Amino acid sequence: MISEEYKNRKSAFEEKNKTLRTNGMKFTSVSGEDVKILYGPDDIENINFLSEIGFPGEYPYTRGIHSNGYRGRIWTMRQFAGFGTPEDTNQRFHYLLNHGQTGLSVAFDLPTLMGWDADAPLSEGEVGICGVSISSLQDMEVLFDKIPLDKVSTSMTINSPAAMIFAFYLAVAQKQNVDLKNLRGTLQNDILKEYIAQKEYIYPPTPSMRIIVDMIEYCTKEVPQWNPVSVSGYHIREAGSTAVQELAYTLADGFAYIEACIERGMDVDEFAPRISFFFNSHLDFFEEIAKYRAARKIYAKRMRERYGAKNPRSWWLRFHSQTAGCTLTAQQPENNIIRTAFQALAAVLGGTQSLHTNSMDETLALPSEKAVKIALRTQQLIAYETGVINTVDPLGGSYYVEALTDKMEKQANEIFEQIDSIGGVIPAIEAGYFQKEIADSAYRYQKEVERKEKFIVGVNEFVEQDEKIDIPILYISPEVEKKQKQRMADLRQSRNEKVVKESLREIREAAIGNQNLMPVLIKAAHNYVTLGEMTGELKEVFGIYEESAVF
Repeated sequence: MISEEYKNRKSAFEEKNKTLRTNGMKFTSVSGEDVKILYGPDDIENINFLSEIGFPGEYPYTRGIHSNGYRGRIWTMRQFAGFGTPEDTNQRFHYLLNHGQTGLSVAFDLPTLMGWDADAPLSEGEVGICGVSISSLQDMEVLFDKIPLDKVSTSMTINSPAAMIFAFYLAVAQKQNVDLKNLRGTLQNDILKEYIAQKEYIYPPTPSMRIIVDMIEYCTKEVPQWNPVSVSGYHIREAGSTAVQELAYTLADGFAYIEACIERGMDVDEFAPRISFFFNSHLDFFEEIAKYRAARKIYAKRMRERYGAKNPRSWWLRFHSQTAGCTLTAQQPENNIIRTAFQALAAVLGGTQSLHTNSMDETLALPSEKAVKIALRTQQLIAYETGVINTVDPLGGSYYVEALTDKMEKQANEIFEQIDSIGGVIPAIEAGYFQKEIADSAYRYQKEVERKEKFIVGVNEFVEQDEKIDIPILYISPEVEKKQKQRMADLRQSRNEKVVKESLREIREAAIGNQNLMPVLIKAAHNYVTLGEMTGELKEVFGIYEESAVF
């Protein structure tokens, strides 16, 4: 019960502040949401503590999925790594593991992301530039040389050709005599967000969904500790969405995968515990924390109430987070260390299970070893020196954070209704709904920056004239492409072409029918069928997607 004295005093406080001078800044969140000058008990009086906030480790998990938070286990510290040849990246992996990293996170180059081999005409000039070049099992064997796959957790950021890259990885594990049931890791494998934001798609949405359901089904039976999908809001946010759009669109994609698996006939409690999520950690500190808390609550409610999940682990929203690449600046790049630290802290206070911190030089090139080490040390400082892990959800109960969490939940539910009114995620993609909404949000923010209603330090305020940037740049030599092309040529000469053709025939037959694709892809990987050959065979069956323009 809010007392009359409180109401009167708060009203007087707000009236007084209407007459006071302000510094001219626009007091809205990064997402454009109005922020009140003060929050109090009246802002959360309609929120039931036990049912809506509760205790950590208890439904609806607003305050975290583990009752003892990071006292039980500190988040997995990952650094996104991948460049040049598989040998180059393997060396970086060993460097990171030797400096305290607890999981590997693989970045692939553009040809790999698009399902092209290193020697394909469209790959020219891009091999090894923005990530590691992987075209066959041979490349994957080199990438994980002397890295025991049953001892590390591996995350791979790959989407359209995820099934083929995963087949290579599983084949390497089998060649290491590792039981697939002991493999731990995550595939991004979120094709829906590709149509929405990142645009690295190959096949149309419907057959792409079939491939993902095949992978979830296969992992549930054969690789039970693996997360076959990491539903990714990161790229949605990087494309210019607001925080609540990232929250709602990401969860809507996740629910679409879950519904497709249920339609296949799978028991929700058999596969849902291995569905994970991937969120952006942007610069608006409290908005990000509230986003993560709202995401857990929305997900738990939907899983239990709509999909009938009975296993509490099916109600858990487990997520990886990455600091916001779109906030890094080429100007005064050392400032990016500070931005990343605040963003990483927000992810930790929001309860992330895994975290990647961006390096200060990533707007200039792939990160140098020094920059990567600073980014990793940022996480370690948060974990071991700040004290924020001593208590679970330390911001729980904050009038502002709880009010913002509740508001974001309501706004996300309104967006779900809009998507449903269009017919679901895939019809909304085809109608250009997501693309237009994100573009509008990105345009609004850009205009705020140009009008200096929002400041970016070093860009539109506190600018240094004639700045000289003295940051070592990681240079990718043209020799990388030559080496990868030669490796492909040698592979094509040494392998059994008859076996390759038979494997491609089996892939085509499985794609035409309703056979799960994963076993034939793994067999093809062992026979050194290349990435481009596998994706090419599926293009013949499924076709290639072309997006309609939206204005």
